[in-house]
Amino acid sequence: MPARSPAADTPTDRTPIERARRRRGEAAPRDRTGLRNMQQLIQLRWIAVMGQVLTILVVHYGIGIALPLRWMLGVLLLLALFNLASQVWWKQRGHVSNAAILAGLLVDVASLTLQLHFSGGITNPFVFLYLLQVALGTVLLRSPAPWILAGATGLCVAALIMLPSPIEIAVHPGGGLGDHYVQGLLICFLLLAALLVVFISRIGGILRERDARLAELRQRAAEEEHIVRMGLLASGAAHELGTPLATLSVILGDWRHLPTFESDPELSHDVVEMQAQVARCKSIVTNILLAAGKTRGEAPVETTLHALLDEMAEEWQTLRGLADFRYRRSCAENPRIVSDVGLRQMVFNVLDNALEVSPGWVSLDADCRDGQLVIEIADDGPGFVTDVLERLGTPYNSTKDRPGGGLGLFLSVNVARTLGGTLTARNRRQGGAIVTMTLPLSAIALEAHDDDR
Repeated sequence: MPARSPAADTPTDRTPIERARRRRGEAAPRDRTGLRNMQQLIQLRWIAVMGQVLTILVVHYGIGIALPLRWMLGVLLLLALFNLASQVWWKQRGHVSNAAILAGLLVDVASLTLQLHFSGGITNPFVFLYLLQVALGTVLLRSPAPWILAGATGLCVAALIMLPSPIEIAVHPGGGLGDHYVQGLLICFLLLAALLVVFISRIGGILRERDARLAELRQRAAEEEHIVRMGLLASGAAHELGTPLATLSVILGDWRHLPTFESDPELSHDVVEMQAQVARCKSIVTNILLAAGKTRGEAPVETTLHALLDEMAEEWQTLRGLADFRYRRSCAENPRIVSDVGLRQMVFNVLDNALEVSPGWVSLDADCRDGQLVIEIADDGPGFVTDVLERLGTPYNSTKDRPGGGLGLFLSVNVARTLGGTLTARNRRQGGAIVTMTLPLSAIALEAHDDDR
């Protein structure tokens, strides 16, 4: 992994999203920053191999300095084989450790040291290429690895000073650009500056992408924590409301049989209506407890996708009493599924929001595309303002001037995430808005082996 591994910073395996992935047998997404950084080092090493071959040939045959070609080309051959093996090895793996990057940089330092020793030692102007390795190590490695690399380069420079080179290079800086040492020094400086700009910029971009991904994960973790707090509050309120609702149901049942109510049709009708509303409140409380996981695993309801969609559309229209409600189901697939309370609440939340801004007309279209369940809910209201669309899915993101506004879409977005899907919104050209929920069918479908349970 690179310098600061995201896996160590953010416990994403504890989030509801990761738990949902594990239930579906999906692997957690890996951070590929370290692999991409290693690929940059491999590319830089190929550039170094080609550059050294060109430099050796120019110096030996062009300038006329007799270099030990057998030894120097042998070192380059070993470096090329190492780089080829690294390219094949890391292509099949997604995790690169801090130690692996340090080992690769130490191999580069050792190769550079041998090449410098065979071509003039400390008097070789390309000795400043050590700084490139130190700069890369400082950006890529976690402490204390950069200090290890810096210490290794220091020892290599000391070795070049103490061990005599088989080649002696005459150094006459006073000769200006006519001196070969000054020419090599200028080439080394330009090469070092260009490589630093190119590769440090690339690595910086990779690390910025990693930081942006971390920021998104932290934001999502904060939103999920908010959901947990609201879930605990709703669950506690549901438990507290259960007893008074049951008491009201019993009292209303007794009232219906009293002579006073039986003789008065209007009072009797009012009692029946009150009983229906109490029953609805009890149903809402039950759904809250189910969504909080209190009784969900005790009696799961098996159904089919078509049946669930039809049932949700019919139930919502019956409860809300909207006359102009258009429902269309175009799914060719009809897998067996478990009726998911979270899915139902997500769809109802979006439908309720549409009804609030468009009391005259709401539509629900369900379709299946490429293994995805796509549910589109449209209205002919004023549409979303730009600010709400940009911050879709954040809590209290609403233009409604009332406490708690915006929580419906916030909860729906996070339900979709938990099921491995997405929720998006856009405005219609003819007016109104469309909210699209896309969910993988594998997230709600029953597997074949469930028949044995």
